[in-house]
Amino acid sequence: MDTTKQRVATRSPVALARKALEVTRQAVPAYSSKYSKRDFTQHQLLAILALEQFFKTDDRGIVALLDDLSDLRDTLGLSKVPHHTTLFHARQRLAKKGALAACSARSSRLLTTRA
Repeated sequence: MDTTKQRVATRSPVALARKALEVTRQAVPAYSSKYSKRDFTQHQLLAILALEQFFKTDDRGIVALLDDLSDLRDTLGLSKVPHHTTLFHARQRLAKKGALAACSARSSRLLTTRA
């Protein structure tokens, strides 16, 4: 029995956004509190943070890209683009709550296939 595992890779930011939304919907609740402002879900923010890694950019860079790329905004279900400080605070909050680790573990299981 071959136990070699192979990761599935994508070069499409839209495909990555879809997969990130799927993973985060299974790993974290939509909002961190019942009193959340509800402009953006945690799913959307985590997907944006994943895209930030994909594009190898910072918070301001991903905001600029989301302004330009309507396909990504549509895929993420964004009616407006978050401010760069929203992403900074979301990263801090999600890391503190362990949501980043939960999504990482879930995505490793979903993205790993047997060869």
